[in-house]
Amino acid sequence: MQCEFATPVGHKILIITLLVWAIAQTIKVVLGVIVERRFNFRWFIGTGGMPSSHAAGVTSLATLCGLSVGFESVAFALATVFALVTMFDAQGVRRATGQQAEVLNKIIDDIYWRGNIEINRLKELIGHTPFQVFVGALLGLLLAITFYNLWIK
Repeated sequence: MQCEFATPVGHKILIITLLVWAIAQTIKVVLGVIVERRFNFRWFIGTGGMPSSHAAGVTSLATLCGLSVGFESVAFALATVFALVTMFDAQGVRRATGQQAEVLNKIIDDIYWRGNIEINRLKELIGHTPFQVFVGALLGLLLAITFYNLWIK
């Protein structure tokens, strides 16, 4: 049996998934520029922020697998489990890590201003809020359906 992703449709699924991720990252950059009135390239390559590009990408992948090879297929089941684990991690473990980094940065600032130590600040924007994950998943679903109807169907 041949893997579904070895077909031209599989290549389109990969391209659309990457395109959805890039669109979500671009939205994140645009929102960052609007809110902070400055451009930061890290918003495009970094993690965290609104919307979750992780959620958008994995949701689009699962949706495209379901639309292309069936919602009862093994490919859809695997992509869905992958999406759920990724989204849980984005709003759970990675978010908690970001919150811990924020607290540690406050401690570092306090120690630094007392003149006792010089330490680099930790990255705080690592994970996502549940709302950011939801918006990313919704974006991924809508873009996957749109691109599927325009390009694959």
